[in-house]
Amino acid sequence: MKDYKKYYQIPAPPEELYIALTNPATIQLWTGEPAVMSTEAGTEFSLWDDSIVGKNLEFEEGKKIVQQWYFGEEEETPSIVTIKLHPHPGGTSVELRHTNIPEEVYDDIVEGWNDAYFASLLEFYSE
Repeated sequence: MKDYKKYYQIPAPPEELYIALTNPATIQLWTGEPAVMSTEAGTEFSLWDDSIVGKNLEFEEGKKIVQQWYFGEEEETPSIVTIKLHPHPGGTSVELRHTNIPEEVYDDIVEGWNDAYFASLLEFYSE
């Protein structure tokens, strides 16, 4: 299992970015795909036509999202995604921490974070 941590700069205030990450209608705007999402802890979510699925664990409005991501078979150690939103002069500094990523999908996950997930958000807010 591997961990990944990276910071991203998004040109939108943290409160607006939080909505973009948690509201299904807004998620669909920047991903182009229907999304299943709720800000209620314990609910399951699905993004990018079930490419990303898991369970919502914790929310701090405008500041933090914690999720468990599923990778097929139930892992002994859950894969946890923590997204923290920090105010920044250019909008938001996003602190991403993804723990316990299975080795065999690590490169794909990192590529997904950079080239799909955050690239789509950057494109959405740069228009």
